[in-house]
Amino acid sequence: MPAAEPQAAPADGGLSVVTLNLWHDKSDWPARQRQIVAELRRLQPDVIALQEVLQHQTLPNQAQTLADALGYRAYFVSVDATDVARRYGNAILSRRPLLAFDWKPLQPADDYRTVAHARVEVNGRVVNVYATHLHYKPEGGAIRRRQIDDLLAYIDATAGGAPSLVAGDFNAPEHAPEFAEFGRRFRNVYGALHPGIADDAREHSTLNLNQYAPLRIDHVWYQPDAFAPSQAEILFDAPDADGVWASDHYGLHAVLRMTPPTAP
Repeated sequence: MPAAEPQAAPADGGLSVVTLNLWHDKSDWPARQRQIVAELRRLQPDVIALQEVLQHQTLPNQAQTLADALGYRAYFVSVDATDVARRYGNAILSRRPLLAFDWKPLQPADDYRTVAHARVEVNGRVVNVYATHLHYKPEGGAIRRRQIDDLLAYIDATAGGAPSLVAGDFNAPEHAPEFAEFGRRFRNVYGALHPGIADDAREHSTLNLNQYAPLRIDHVWYQPDAFAPSQAEILFDAPDADGVWASDHYGLHAVLRMTPPTAP
């Protein structure tokens, strides 16, 4: 990928978001880490949602490693106990002030899924960022629907009237039936800016085509009365000069303009 000048995040009340499934420590993590840091440093997103984040005895927490390299603050969540060496979960990274953070395990408990929540200040306004990673089996739509119901209830309990974004690996395409209720409340950034595309269109896949059939399963969803999408692009869809891919997923970069608050 050719070098490019750093791009400052929107300064007009907008918000730049990246979501990426890290693929934990598979393949050549040091080489993948360098590639990921270089691209994120170029983009300078306001917030980053990470999935499949790992730490163990010989591997420092991957989200914290990336945050340290970028000068961001990291918030990592996992169902694994805090006092064990090996922990696996999701994370939110932010270059904006983090006002509060929390998390919740999603039902069913035996699927070991979570949602991370951070309140972020963006140009004097508060935004809720939720990061999640849903059930992975293609035939598991009923499980994902239960997780979405749990996620929506959690948003209702924690949003506090501030606008919300939800990002992550949903393990199903935008138009999957389990997202019907979710889609009535949130809009999909990529879908809104690329109307009419098929969920399995090769040029829009977020699954790495070097390993999988095309499917767009990594998403950024926004509250339509609070944001207007202005940009959505696929990241990490080519290997580095040595042939190393950043992940088995491509990343997704979205830019949204914050609309004026509605008068009470």
